[in-house]
Amino acid sequence: MSCADLEICYLPATEVLKKFKNRTLSPLEYLDTLIKRAEETEPVVNAFAFTWFDKAREQAKAAEARYINAPDSVRPLEGLPVAIKDEMDIEGQPMTNGSLYLKNNVSTETHYAIQRLLDAGIIVHARTTTPEFSCSATADSRIHGTTHTPWKHGITCGGSSGGSAASLAVGSSPLATGSDIGGSIRIPAASCGVVGFKPPYGRNPDNTLFAFDMYAVMGPMSRTVKDAAVMQNILCGPHPLDNASIRPKYVLPTDYEGIEGLKIAWSMDLGFFEVDEHVRANTLRTLSVLKDLGAELVEVDFGWSEDADRAAQNYLDHLFNGYIKSFVDTDPELATPWATYCANASGKTSATDFVAAYEMQARMSRQVGAIMADCYAFICPTLGYHEIPADQHPDDAVVINGKTVDPLYGWCMCHPFNMLGRIPVLSVPSGLGGNGLPTSIQITARHLDDERVFRVASALEAAQSWLDCPQRRPDCTHR
Repeated sequence: MSCADLEICYLPATEVLKKFKNRTLSPLEYLDTLIKRAEETEPVVNAFAFTWFDKAREQAKAAEARYINAPDSVRPLEGLPVAIKDEMDIEGQPMTNGSLYLKNNVSTETHYAIQRLLDAGIIVHARTTTPEFSCSATADSRIHGTTHTPWKHGITCGGSSGGSAASLAVGSSPLATGSDIGGSIRIPAASCGVVGFKPPYGRNPDNTLFAFDMYAVMGPMSRTVKDAAVMQNILCGPHPLDNASIRPKYVLPTDYEGIEGLKIAWSMDLGFFEVDEHVRANTLRTLSVLKDLGAELVEVDFGWSEDADRAAQNYLDHLFNGYIKSFVDTDPELATPWATYCANASGKTSATDFVAAYEMQARMSRQVGAIMADCYAFICPTLGYHEIPADQHPDDAVVINGKTVDPLYGWCMCHPFNMLGRIPVLSVPSGLGGNGLPTSIQITARHLDDERVFRVASALEAAQSWLDCPQRRPDCTHR
């Protein structure tokens, strides 16, 4: 069997759509190339929970006919395959959220933001893997198995939107969806060397019970900054049935000026995280690139400590893990170790702990707001450490720089920014470490100013491209 054409697989989504329009690449030809790539990589990476290849081919044929016969009616993402996380409802499709408790669940409605993608013409060729109830920073479940980073078998792709990031990194999807309540877009983006955007709370509509939780958002994942912006512009905007969604619609530019003269703040550890040598080296190198591009860099201290970290954990333990506990208590034998861990953590928090988390958020907001009023953007690592086993267990020790850290929160530097729900955060690659694993930075800006993080990221991408040639792509067709 011939191998998939990787130059087609790794085309940016914006380039694919241009080729569809000028008829140098057909939607069916493109889809078949992605399917071939999935057949090559899935036995090793395991990014997909479900596939809909036959139905997708029918839709690709219909899209192809529209490009030929009715080009004026072509929709913005017409015929583009997009992988959807197995957490978001599509009417008539199974949605297990990585859990045996939901193994027979079939969605009766479609997530509001996913409906916008469907209305824009996407083809759902696959649903991507997630840990049970999206509750851990790996993508390992009893129902769909273990997902690996394409860069090194046995190491996690990150979670919870792990399958989405892995599929982007191997070239079996051009775009994918993710959700983020404590880093679940940015952690896998960092682990797989792709782009992930945590939009401000309310920017993208939601129809789940977490629509009113300011920690929780859904957003785009891609291989390029422009692709993320294009996808975000489809997802965002007020929805009449979600009164947490923000008016008016916020449209991101897809092209940006440089960053010369902009003041960019940075921190290596946010005041309390351990950061390993590979992440540190690539973060410093990325800061040097920004300086060469004309940015003014200033190291800052938000005044955060482990107290902020504990506040985020208490909030999520009390609310999110309480939701998980409601399932686990029905039949503990079905739960994964991480779901059990989270359910047990729920019982250790109180309403007082929950309210104290709000008090901490208020202090953090003032600290960040004061610095962001003077700086265009802020940069720090996304993860402090990347060598986490793909099947990590809650009892597995995580040791960074000789210090044992929390197995769930101690290596991920994302959740403090979920506490500041309306700031935008964009995770982009910062290079490959000496261990062969990708590293990442996250770019934040003042609340509701999404354009700033995309401007900085665009400048970085232009200076140091990602996944654009074989030397900067993972070799993942064998263990």
